[in-house]
Amino acid sequence: MDWHPLRLTTPVKRHVFGGGALAGRWGRTGLPDTPVAETWEVSDVDGQGATVTEGPLAGRTVRHLAEQYPDELVGRGWRGAHFPVLTKFIDATGPLPVHLHADDVTARRLEGEPNGKTEAWHILDAAPGATALAGVRAGVDRDRLHRALLAQDFDAVMRRLPVRAGQTLYVPGGTLHSFGPATLVYEIEQTSDIQQHAMRHRMEDGSPIADAEWHANLERLLEEWRPEPRPDFQPGLSMRVDDGVERTVLCAGPFFALERWRAGTAAPLAHRFTTALVLSNAGAPVTVATPGWSGELGRARTLLLPAALGSLRIEGPADVLLGYLPDLERDIRAPLLAAGHGPGAIAALGDALGPRPPADAPGR
Repeated sequence: MDWHPLRLTTPVKRHVFGGGALAGRWGRTGLPDTPVAETWEVSDVDGQGATVTEGPLAGRTVRHLAEQYPDELVGRGWRGAHFPVLTKFIDATGPLPVHLHADDVTARRLEGEPNGKTEAWHILDAAPGATALAGVRAGVDRDRLHRALLAQDFDAVMRRLPVRAGQTLYVPGGTLHSFGPATLVYEIEQTSDIQQHAMRHRMEDGSPIADAEWHANLERLLEEWRPEPRPDFQPGLSMRVDDGVERTVLCAGPFFALERWRAGTAAPLAHRFTTALVLSNAGAPVTVATPGWSGELGRARTLLLPAALGSLRIEGPADVLLGYLPDLERDIRAPLLAAGHGPGAIAALGDALGPRPPADAPGR
C-alpha cells in the first residue's frame, strides 16, 4: 500500500448556532455561503464518514481503510469497528443547545451503540466575556435538575465558566454542557453522534419540538446524565522540543490526546509517531513533509496521517494541532514528568492520568 497523508471530505453542518467565522476570520475556503456551524474534519460516523479525495487511495472511505489496514492506518495492535477519533471545527456564533453524550457503559445499555462520546474543546477564539456551561453544581440531584430543565433555567443548576482562547476543556461522557455564543472551537472526541439535548427547538433548523417529544427527551437525558464530572478549563502543559519549537499537551485520556505545536524558523517541527495523527492547522499555511510526500496545509484545514508514515516535518513558522490515540505512560506522563510538570497538573489533563501507585502497592 502506498501510504501518504490523506485529504478527506469534510461534512458540513448548518445548525442554527453557526455563523461565518471559519471563512470570514480564519480564511477557510470551499464552504457554503450560508452560516456554517461545524466542519467534520475526520469522521467515521455512520452516514457521515469521510472519503479520501486525492492520490492513489482516492475514493476509499476512512471506514474501509480502518477495517482493512488497522495497523497501517491507526497503529500497531489497534482493532475496532471504526476509526476511533472524530474531530471538528465548531463555530458557536450562537449558543449550542444544552446537551450531553452518554458514556461508554450507558451508550451500550440505552443506545445500543458500541461506545459513547467523551470529548474535549480547544478554544481557538472567543469574544471578551464568553462563557461555557460544563457540569452541574455540587448537590444538584435528579429532581432539581429536572425542574430546572423544565423551566429552561440552566444557570440555576449548571456551572458557568469563563472562556479564553488557548484553553482546553476535557468533557467526560455524561456531562451536561454547552458553549457559545461568539466562540470558535476545535473539538476532538470519540467517534459517535449520540446525544440528548434539553432544548424546546431542533438545533438543525430551529423548529419547535412538540411537548410529548420534549418531555421524552428530558427523561432520556436524565437517564444518561452523570452528576459527578465538574471539568475545568486548562492552559495545557508545555515542553521545549527544539530551538523555538514548543509542544503543549492540551488534554489526554484513554480515548484521545490533543496537542498544539508551535515552531519558529530556527528549527523545523519534526515529530515521529506510531499511531495515526489528525493534523489540523491553526496558523498560516504550512508545507508538510512525510516520507515520500510533501504538500501544503491551509489554515483551518486537516490531514490524516496514517501510522505507517512514522514521521513528519514542518518548516516554521507553524501553529498546528495534533490529535491521536495515546499511550498515556509513554506519550504523556513520562515526558511531562521529565519536563518538570507535577502529577497533579498532569492528572488535570483528562481521565486515567492520576498519580501512579508506588512500586510496592498491591497489584504492582
